[in-house]
Amino acid sequence: MRLSFYGAAGEVTGSCSLAEGGEHKILVDCGMFQGSHFNEDKNHEELAFDPKSLTAVIVTHAHLDHVGRLPLLTRGGYMGNFYATPATIELAELIMRDALVIMEENSRKYGTPVLYDETDIAGVVQRFKPVDYYKNFVLEGNVESAVFKFYDAGHIFGSAFVELTLGEKRVVFSGDIGNVNLPIVRDTDALPDDLDALVCESTYGNRLHESSDSRREILQKAVTVALKRGGVLMIPSFSLERTQELLYDFNDLIEREKLLPHVPIFLDSPLAIHAIPTYKKYTQYYDIEAKQFLSEGDNFFAFPGLTLTETKEQSKMINGVPNPKIIIAGSGMMNGGRIQHHAMRYLSNENNTLLIIGYQAAGTVGRQILDGARKVDIFREMIPVKCAVQAIGVLSAHADQKKLVEWVGSAKSLPKKVFLNHGEPEAVKGLVDKLQTELGAKVVGVEAKMSIEI
Repeated sequence: MRLSFYGAAGEVTGSCSLAEGGEHKILVDCGMFQGSHFNEDKNHEELAFDPKSLTAVIVTHAHLDHVGRLPLLTRGGYMGNFYATPATIELAELIMRDALVIMEENSRKYGTPVLYDETDIAGVVQRFKPVDYYKNFVLEGNVESAVFKFYDAGHIFGSAFVELTLGEKRVVFSGDIGNVNLPIVRDTDALPDDLDALVCESTYGNRLHESSDSRREILQKAVTVALKRGGVLMIPSFSLERTQELLYDFNDLIEREKLLPHVPIFLDSPLAIHAIPTYKKYTQYYDIEAKQFLSEGDNFFAFPGLTLTETKEQSKMINGVPNPKIIIAGSGMMNGGRIQHHAMRYLSNENNTLLIIGYQAAGTVGRQILDGARKVDIFREMIPVKCAVQAIGVLSAHADQKKLVEWVGSAKSLPKKVFLNHGEPEAVKGLVDKLQTELGAKVVGVEAKMSIEI
């Protein structure tokens, strides 16, 4: 088997890996590169492989950096199927259509190119094939077959890591591995035994999150401090999972435990709003606590003070609501979406607060602010950053270094080789060192367009 890495190599976005064996060429994910602009120039480079040569495409989960370039495959002539869990299929369609809307808006405003069109998205949606967890799925071939199986990655709703068998070789692609004790989703499954290789993400490979046991306490304290300032609390949030988890936590803190005051809370993300029906549809994916709340009749996506602002007109009305108030809006890295409009209006007021709750890729507006920028470019205007800025890692949907090491070590026998992708160089190095010293694993950090025989 040959593994090649065409994205998320030495960086976090653009996930795209190719496994080749015999007559099979199987692509795992094809995500969008993200940086200072929503649609980075690298997305428009010619693909390093011929889409027509692929025999299958497997999708680990619905985040944009894993599905954002799938329509380029149909545009490039790929005629095969796309395989994912049922929830991932529904959420991926929402993500791709939302990305197209943002690209078209940016094209009208700034003349930036659009990566694909509605026809390309339709080509993906029409050829999505649902595969549920723990089912061996056989990819038939003229000479030999390939087999893959999804396990629960515990990252976002419907997320999976995939075990792929090609000939005599078995490899696992982690996709993204979830944090400890995330709301709603189940815990990450253990890693299978006797693997020839593991391709593992390393987003937080050199960092530790706060204790998950104090998740709601940390959130409650951050929100309370922000509201005491009397201004606006802005929370840039990924529309899939992070936002639904926030609603879950706010529901608990406001309605069940009564630890936060009733203030106006606006979910200003059409994508997040449109995703809620999928969460309600696949309740079999809930963890024990979420199932218990559901059985008690608790709708944790609705609570006092929450308003869903789906249309642009509803979004604009938020400006007229007196402070204090809370605005949850995408995108999570602040490089697109409605959070940019709120940032433009509220970043320069020292009474306001920006609460960063997720990973910020290099070059994004969120990363610039997190790194201490005094001004940031939003809609080609330099906006002063005078508001309070706080970041908390406990809400991250990604595993930290400790969880990743424990996950790799959860197999009874270590993979023969571990390849680290989906991480910036410092994170990769930190996880390489930890896996070597604590587990004695053989680990390599991958580079873009690297190909390896296993």
